[in-house]
Amino acid sequence: MMIPIGRAWQGLAVILAMLGAPLAAAEGPTKPLLDVSAEGAEKRLSATSGQVTFVRSKDAAAPGIAVTIQPGKESYPGILVKPEGAAWDLSAFGHVEARVTNTGDKPISVSLRVDNAGDWRDNPWNTESINLKPGTSGTVTTIFGHSYGRKPGYALKPDAVVGVLMFCLKSDAVQSFRLESLSAGGPAGEKPPVDPKTVRTRPADGILLGAGVVIDAAKQIDSKGAQASVVAEGGRQSLKVLLPAAAKGEQSAALKPAIGRWDLRDCLEVRVKVRSEGQSPVSPRLRVESDGGPSDWVAAAAPLAPGAGQEIVIPFANAKVWSGPDNSGNRVTNDAVSAVTISAAGADGDRALRVESVRAAAPPVPPLPDWLGKRPPVPGDWVKTFDDEFDGTAIDPSKWNIYGENYWDKKSHFSKDNTIIGGGVARLRFQKKPGRQNDDPKHERVTDYATGYLDTYGKWTQRYGYFEARMKLPTAPGLWPAFWLMPDRGAGADPQWKRQDTGNGGMEFDIMEHLTRWGPYRYNIAHHWDGYKEAHKRNGTDRVYAQPDKDGFITAGLLWAPGSAVYFYNGREVSRWEDPRISSVPSDMMFTLPMGGWDNSPLDDARLPDDFVIDYVRVWQRRDLGGGTGPP
Repeated sequence: MMIPIGRAWQGLAVILAMLGAPLAAAEGPTKPLLDVSAEGAEKRLSATSGQVTFVRSKDAAAPGIAVTIQPGKESYPGILVKPEGAAWDLSAFGHVEARVTNTGDKPISVSLRVDNAGDWRDNPWNTESINLKPGTSGTVTTIFGHSYGRKPGYALKPDAVVGVLMFCLKSDAVQSFRLESLSAGGPAGEKPPVDPKTVRTRPADGILLGAGVVIDAAKQIDSKGAQASVVAEGGRQSLKVLLPAAAKGEQSAALKPAIGRWDLRDCLEVRVKVRSEGQSPVSPRLRVESDGGPSDWVAAAAPLAPGAGQEIVIPFANAKVWSGPDNSGNRVTNDAVSAVTISAAGADGDRALRVESVRAAAPPVPPLPDWLGKRPPVPGDWVKTFDDEFDGTAIDPSKWNIYGENYWDKKSHFSKDNTIIGGGVARLRFQKKPGRQNDDPKHERVTDYATGYLDTYGKWTQRYGYFEARMKLPTAPGLWPAFWLMPDRGAGADPQWKRQDTGNGGMEFDIMEHLTRWGPYRYNIAHHWDGYKEAHKRNGTDRVYAQPDKDGFITAGLLWAPGSAVYFYNGREVSRWEDPRISSVPSDMMFTLPMGGWDNSPLDDARLPDDFVIDYVRVWQRRDLGGGTGPP
């Protein structure tokens, strides 16, 4: 949960790396937006920085605008193409497309951004990109209303396009490309073609095989060195798997969705009932595959004798927790499950299994450890330094601020009426309610949504210790609740950007950061340091799998010590990072509920209002760490 500057662009480098192919241009009539071969065409272009130069090519064999970008500090250097009048009216079309050639000797990414006028903080544009190897050409197509891999984006007004920006990424090498054409095309209201991999199926009752589910073997069974077939008996199907002794190499069978991926966001595990059908004992082993990677292999507790069966449980969470930049920890993406793979070991001879059912589920709620909420998770001489049970009817102003700057979604404002205390909890409420930021009648920004806010900036900080909060997450699509820490060096370090600088030993800690699209069982932890611009660094994992307690709450905690950050949910360790760069700067606490995030669904007004509920906030300090607690 960063405090971003130009947040819309911060994840762009990652997104571009994922886009390996250009977007295909749609057929139909087109409208040229720039005649690149016409005398004076370059007069309608301007460079975004001094790193960029351009010239109209006079080579009849290669007409176009030749663009050269020198190395430098500009993050997104490029050229801006303006209409001949105030704006282009492209209401009869569905996209803008550009034909470009990489004229350099290095691979480049070229982005095409289509702009409306408006407040830059609303990101009034759509953008797509193309990756080009040296000497290759391609067409980059930006469909109105979509951005960054054809995902729904800003609702662009096609009848009021005020510019088209062509840009590359920051590079330490010279980049060059030739713009060979720029035009509008496609039908009005055009939608991106559906990539089969993006299709998501939420199986009824989590059943992937069995209980009336019909499997199309041709589409859903994939075998490697094994023989797999669908068997129908008693009105239900099962899967017969034979792993021949004579086969070499990997032997497995995979059960897949008929198309796309399974969306199992309401689950934490897959349960597979298997039975041995061979002549000798067999040890089945299984795992879940997903776009993010596989689960751990899970084997039967003991070899299955002929005719014996067992239900094998494959949790999405791996046995090893995330532990820094080695990409350890959970790999399964619960909303993009691509297969359940079945394999087996056994004695010499063929191994035969019958897979009777496959079902995704959430296990029974486990008991909580006795220490949770009462003390830190490790021994030591600890003292409680902060405790708010929210037992009154109003926020304690000596601890909390309810106003601040909204750096995150630009579409909601903080209002005192949306931080609600009562019934022993604090509620940050997100609702459709027009108003001005911080209820300030003089504030320039008016938005359609109100939300609550809490932080201890200027009132309480602590360096090191154990930070814990018990929370119930909202469920409306498109919301982004978080519990996090930011550096606070105290009033002597003002202005605020210096006081809260994540460089110079400081760091942002995201203890619990959730996107409601992920469902109730998954959240993110992260660290951000060295600012939010070119030097920005981060690590973390967006696949912490957590099961709410019997009342629907999760308890998230951070154990912060010199060179160490260890994260817990409901008393169980889920992440550990040990590094000298771990922050040594006192920090304040924050609870936020904007909309959006990097991997979320569109907001659904019909599901509002919705609340981020905080039952308590408790912090302890280890006495031997000394000081670092209290008002900054």
